[in-house]
Amino acid sequence: MEELHSETQKAEPEPSPKIIGLTGGIGSGKTTVAHFIEEFGFPVYYSDDRAKSIVNENEDLKIRIKELLGEEAYDANGLYDRKFVAEKVFNNKEQLHELNEIIHPAVRIDFEEWLKKQTKYLVFKETALLFELKLNRQCYKSLLVTAEDNIRTKRVMDRDGKTYREVETIMEKQMPEKDKIKMADCIIYNNTNLEDLKEQTERIIFSIE
Repeated sequence: MEELHSETQKAEPEPSPKIIGLTGGIGSGKTTVAHFIEEFGFPVYYSDDRAKSIVNENEDLKIRIKELLGEEAYDANGLYDRKFVAEKVFNNKEQLHELNEIIHPAVRIDFEEWLKKQTKYLVFKETALLFELKLNRQCYKSLLVTAEDNIRTKRVMDRDGKTYREVETIMEKQMPEKDKIKMADCIIYNNTNLEDLKEQTERIIFSIE
């Protein structure tokens, strides 16, 4: 029996990268961990940052957001007015849900295009709403960055100049940390210093198989 020529043999398909969902509440240190992950050579898709760009780039989204929230959703320069939108939907769960239904499918498409260009065996998808939007179901593993509430509160007060009550109000709107901890596959506790945070990050990401 003749051997098959190599050109007639089917090439093995390239393995798809494993998607790790990276999340954390306000003041947790999620973005710092994302930067460490990039230092270790793995690509990170910043969902929240991309969403901020997409709402200014996508004309269809602009129309739909204005229909939902009014012309004031965009400023005089035609740019998304995050402060106005945040205040508009902060206490309106229905409008917030409708806004997410407009923005997040566009972000998902953008992520899928980004994913096609990646070559590493692990890629990280950073998103604040990983569990809230059940995006963890689309990931190989979920990685939560968390910290004690008082530490998170102080970080945000120092960083953003917000009052204790302002930070507390924001945190009350987010999913409780205890619920996220139950759902996460991997957890980084950011209660000490940057050196410890980096060591935890390195240990966890290189242990993912």
